[in-house]
Amino acid sequence: MIFVDIDGVLLPLRARPTGASSPVVLGAMAVSDGSGNPLLDRLDPADGPRLYGLPGDLVWASTSMAEANEVIAPRLGLPVLPFVDWPDVDGHSPSGVHWKTGPLMRYAAGRPFVWLDDEITDADRRWVATHHRHPALLRRVDPHRGLTGADLDAVHQWLARRYGVRR
Repeated sequence: MIFVDIDGVLLPLRARPTGASSPVVLGAMAVSDGSGNPLLDRLDPADGPRLYGLPGDLVWASTSMAEANEVIAPRLGLPVLPFVDWPDVDGHSPSGVHWKTGPLMRYAAGRPFVWLDDEITDADRRWVATHHRHPALLRRVDPHRGLTGADLDAVHQWLARRYGVRR
């Protein structure tokens, strides 16, 4: 199972270099694609095939929930993916542990998982290592750059070491 966040992972805080996903430019002003969210221009269409090529079940781990399938998935060429339905009631997270960590572990239901997010900390890694009996890779993605080849290489290497999975 591979949990994928959107903001900071697929939508970096900084615009991607030219050639990733270039918006239409008129004069000096970038024009949105009509969705009302100019940050969608930061999506890299290549991320879809790169994520879909990972050996695991992709799951949206974003507060966008079902909207990710309507707005993000089509732009990346991804099928409709399951998503984590975050609890309405804020559960108490241990000090320093991200609020998503507990719900993701419950969703994983004892299965190994990879989590790609820009807000992962060592506190999350320690908590998962202590409370989850199966292997888990919590990969922090630089929110300014978004998902990179190095992030995906780290996932592939982890899967190869743990399960012998090759590209």
